[in-house]
Order: sequence, then C-alpha cells, then structure tokens
Amino acid sequence: MSRVHAYALSFVLMLYGSAAAVGKPDVQECVILLHGLARVSNSMGELETKLQRAGYQAVNINYPSRSYPIDTLAEDAVGRGLAKCREQNAQVIHFVTHSLGGILLRYFDKHHGIAELGRVVMLGPPNQGSPIVDQLLPVPGFGFITGPTGSILGTESEIFTALGPVTFDLGVIAGDTNINPVNFLFFSSPNDTIVSVASTMVDGMRAHLVLPVAHTFMMRNNAVIDNTVHYLKTGSFIP
Repeated sequence: MSRVHAYALSFVLMLYGSAAAVGKPDVQECVILLHGLARVSNSMGELETKLQRAGYQAVNINYPSRSYPIDTLAEDAVGRGLAKCREQNAQVIHFVTHSLGGILLRYFDKHHGIAELGRVVMLGPPNQGSPIVDQLLPVPGFGFITGPTGSILGTESEIFTALGPVTFDLGVIAGDTNINPVNFLFFSSPNDTIVSVASTMVDGMRAHLVLPVAHTFMMRNNAVIDNTVHYLKTGSFIP
C-alpha cells in the first residue's frame, strides 16, 4: 500500500470513528431526577440544566404521584429512569430525589437493587414520615388529594420499618424554614413546612445538611443545587 493510500485509509477510519462517537456517545455517568408528591418533572428543571452543565446525562422523570400505590410508582418511575440511562451506556447511575421521590428509590432498591448505583442526594425526604399526614389522614378527602402513596407517609407507617437502613451512598439535604403560620399544630421541632429535619434522616446515610429553605421549592434553591452537584462529584457537601 502506498503512503497516499495509507493516509487516505487513516482519514476514512478517523471519520468513521468520529461519526460513530457522535451517533452514540459513551456516557459514563447519568443522573435520574425524581420529583415529589403532586409535582411534575418541570419542578426539577433547574437541577436538570445545571447537572447537564456539570457534565452529567440528566434524565428527568415525570410520574403520576397521586394515582397509584408505592410499588407501582417505584417500578414505573425508577424503572423508566434506569432504562433511559442504560440506553446512554451509563456505567454509573446517580439519583437526585425530592420528597416522595426518595421513598420510591428506597422501595425499588430494597426489592431489586441497582447494579450501577452511584451516589444519591435526597432533598427533603420523609424518611421517617410526616406528622401532617398523621393529623390530616382522618379528614374526609385527604386520601383523595394525596392518593394511595401519599396517604401512607405518616410517622407510624409500616413502610419505613420495612424499607430499613439505606445501603447506598446517600447525602440528605433538609430544610428548616417554615412558611405555614399554623405549623405549630403539626410540628414541635425544626421543619421545612412539610417534613421535620429529624424525619429526613435515615440509618446508613453518609451525610446530612440543613439549609434555610422550605420544602416546596427547595429543589430550585442555588445553595441546594450547588451542594447536590458537589455531593455527586465528591461524596460530600460543600465544606
């Protein structure tokens, strides 16, 4: 083969390799985003954008949080997220969850395990339940509003005992800003309006951070987002 032909062949192979890489990138790390009860994936939109800027493939899952029991929601939401990350050839799959999303992940991992599971950041998770559910569950219509999964998130729920300690690398961000003037009827300790700081904790977690944010919009807070990205990258929150 002449030198000209060799150069030509090398050029063609280079183009072919580049085209293959563009057509199906080899994404190493993927992050699945799971929103909370009565929310939609758009609520995690800012996190999705900033995770992508940080170099992650972000998969933002929308699921009908008030329509089905916890086993169905976990299979659907977590299952679809894993399928999308695996389509991207992800070798490591992280999770960022808000509120109920964290319980769905714990349920799925307890029953199936996730071989590629990397780090997890939970935002305001009711890991020990919420006293608001305890107080409002007897009220007519409450179960209709929250759905079958929301209704089992009280502090005495057997679901939390059944889930047990977490066995993955978990960092929890809790809020301590209450925006409900009558919250003293439900809480006697620091809380984010929906979940107490103490309730966000779970045996086996690696790190716990409390920030001055309220439950509903904490996932849009810059300090929460910055600490989330930092934890996924390093395994610790910002010092």
